[in-house]
Amino acid sequence: QAQLVESGGGLVQPGGSLTLSCAASFNFASINVMGWYRQGPGGQRELVALSKNSGNTNYANSVKDRFTLSRDNAQNTMYLQMNNLRPEDTGVYYCKAISTDGDAHWGQGTQVTVSS
Repeated sequence: QAQLVESGGGLVQPGGSLTLSCAASFNFASINVMGWYRQGPGGQRELVALSKNSGNTNYANSVKDRFTLSRDNAQNTMYLQMNNLRPEDTGVYYCKAISTDGDAHWGQGTQVTVSS
């Protein structure tokens, strides 16, 4: 069964950095779109960053110039480098992959808490 596993979350002070990882049990060559989402306390799940096989990556306005999505196709792993973290970045971060067949896969999520 296709799986995505996130890791790298934790507690960090405002202004700090974290790098999240999303490891896939399947080949990235079968993926059309990959992205990161987050869900804050009591909030809805929102898009953070989205990467298409065309090479375009889009970011939510709230994270532009602070977060960077990257992919290691050889390792079937996607990353989210998060810098200058703010308390409002707190939430559960999920990775999502949509295959060329249109199947969507979600990871289980990893908690990020930004607090002093």
